[in-house]
Amino acid sequence: METYEVPLVPGPTMVSPEVLAAYRRDFGSPDLEPEYARLYAETQELLRRILGTRNRFAIMTGEGMLALWAGLKSCLRSGDTVLAVSTGPFGAGIAEMAQTITPRVVRLDFAYHEVADLQRVEEAILKHRPKMLTLVHCETPCGTLNPLEEIGALVRKRDVPLFYVDAVSSAGGVPLAVDECRIDLGLFGTQKCFSCPPNLALVSVSDRAWEIIAEVNYQGYDALQPWRTALGERYFPYTPYWHGLAALHCALTLLLEEGLERVYQRHAEAAAYCRERAQQMGLELFPAREEYCSPTVTALKVPSEVSWTALDRALRAQGVVVGGSWGKLQGKVFRIGHLGTQAQRSLVARGMAVLERVLGTLRPQ
Repeated sequence: METYEVPLVPGPTMVSPEVLAAYRRDFGSPDLEPEYARLYAETQELLRRILGTRNRFAIMTGEGMLALWAGLKSCLRSGDTVLAVSTGPFGAGIAEMAQTITPRVVRLDFAYHEVADLQRVEEAILKHRPKMLTLVHCETPCGTLNPLEEIGALVRKRDVPLFYVDAVSSAGGVPLAVDECRIDLGLFGTQKCFSCPPNLALVSVSDRAWEIIAEVNYQGYDALQPWRTALGERYFPYTPYWHGLAALHCALTLLLEEGLERVYQRHAEAAAYCRERAQQMGLELFPAREEYCSPTVTALKVPSEVSWTALDRALRAQGVVVGGSWGKLQGKVFRIGHLGTQAQRSLVARGMAVLERVLGTLRPQ
């Protein structure tokens, strides 16, 4: 199925016609024309407004995973200590990624249906004194949203050198203030709440992080170091992706024209409606408490009397596509993505109506 009639996947999200239009025009060489550098500067300012920061951005060609690797490889050496807060598959995955660079990775595990406990995080910081603390803001497979502001306050209080935050599935859908949360490496993608194709990876880099990046001096395609001066010197580390940047600029402009408060309200309303309708159907939220739920994705337990395979097949037959899960959640959890362009109560209502009908046919009578 190439195109979804009712797209409710947790990403990539559906792309608006305005954003797609950026790919239908021809651009000159970004290495030769000054317009590209101007567009980069303007896009950086839009990102700063949306994400609450004055930091410089590396806008790299590649999917969001590129940002995650760039932050780790550019800042870590073998022997550095990393405290990886893990409340789901992505948090655990970041720990595994960091272990390819340094053996001194401490994984602070929480149950997948929970969020990070502040007391345990602070105790781990005091015990291990990490160079870097990593956190996933929205654990998409679990439908949970970690307490970012509170953990950022702990990072500041305990003077952790680097705070590394994967906000790929939250940025643009929930309020996020990079500077107030003392985020040194903010890691973002284009294919979630920004509703662009998955072709750019975005990293906000604090002054503290730039200093460490210079010391580590990592060399590679995913290195952040060249981006420190790329815009000012108009010398980018590889051929820039003008079409992708133009699409992102358009998407960010649309968000700001709508108004960030309205955008966040739209996400919250779609999520609340989704949870309410699901529980009316007798479905159980996967997160242990409703306040743990993310405004961008709702994770639900697959009913014991229904298989995920049958549920997915029946929904697809009626044009509705949601997400399953993987790892130890495979077949047990399914996810409804109401983020970006999909954060519309009317769209969620269509999907939930189909879900209710399908469950009525699949459940034993």
